[in-house]
Amino acid sequence: MRHLPKVILHEHLDGSLRPRTLHRLAEKAGHRLPVERPDQLGDWFHQSGAHSLERYLQAFSHTVGVTQDADALRRVASEAVDDLSSHSVVYAEIRFAPHLHTNGGMSPTQAVQAVSEGLSEGEARTGVSWSLILCSLRQTSTSLETARLAARTSPLGVVGFDLAGPEAGYPAVEHLPAIEAALDAGVRVTLHAGEAAGVPSIADALSCGAERIGHGVEVIEDCRVAAGEIAETGPIATEVLERGVPLEVCIKSNLDTKGWPPERHPVGMLHRAGFTVTLNTDNRLMSSTSPTNEFLLAVNHQGFGVDDLARVTRRALEAAFCDERQKAELWERRIVPAYLAEGARVSSWTR
Repeated sequence: MRHLPKVILHEHLDGSLRPRTLHRLAEKAGHRLPVERPDQLGDWFHQSGAHSLERYLQAFSHTVGVTQDADALRRVASEAVDDLSSHSVVYAEIRFAPHLHTNGGMSPTQAVQAVSEGLSEGEARTGVSWSLILCSLRQTSTSLETARLAARTSPLGVVGFDLAGPEAGYPAVEHLPAIEAALDAGVRVTLHAGEAAGVPSIADALSCGAERIGHGVEVIEDCRVAAGEIAETGPIATEVLERGVPLEVCIKSNLDTKGWPPERHPVGMLHRAGFTVTLNTDNRLMSSTSPTNEFLLAVNHQGFGVDDLARVTRRALEAAFCDERQKAELWERRIVPAYLAEGARVSSWTR
């Protein structure tokens, strides 16, 4: 699985630091970590027992705390590309919230510049293509400024705008001016929804113009399941299905926040029913996961075969916010040959 080409649409930079890098940056910044030994950090940050999104998010105070200068942001961005490359990722959309990295004196623009430089350094070493998505947290008032920042920093590789953070009690519609500003400026929009606040949060995101849904697994709550398969879809699930709205599914993260066993995750049912499922990492540190692990979870617990993996990889590339020429080149030159070698049925980019 590790050698199969992958496309990642949903990965948070501040959720994907290397434990040893986190330890070194904490020493440099004078930030106190919950455990002192670097070999124990990975275990502490693994939030498999969180069983709630709110608890899961608490660990980010430390990763954000050690990335308050340009050098730190540049380093973790560069290392993130290396780590993704080691799992055969060919294209990744990395997201982060610039306003969370200004306590040390950086401006949000400088934060974006530092991350862009780090990702570019990683790309030069590995060949992994990337784009940036800027996040605003739902519980803050920075969304409009973030949307405008995304438009201004498009030359730095910024392609998208997202709302992250706790869903319950913080509907996307409260940030509609920011979403509309992003769309008016040509910035693409993906919104976290259906991770922790049910089907209403998905309906809310769709009504605000979301092109993709971050997570979206709770769309299963609007489906009737019989004999382990989706037998009927309700109004919101039907809209997601018929419009082909891409779902940025992050299996391991959902298992951590939901407390589900792997076989209970609905990704297999959604995929077989025709929903536009993609497989992603979310937060590699907090969920102790990797792109390969997400594939293995789908194979070992959800019945995915190589044809299914090829299909979700193509769907992810189709849903990516990069341009069509780049998509076609990545598919034909870097993805198709590897899947064909494994016996997958794949077609050319243009049929």
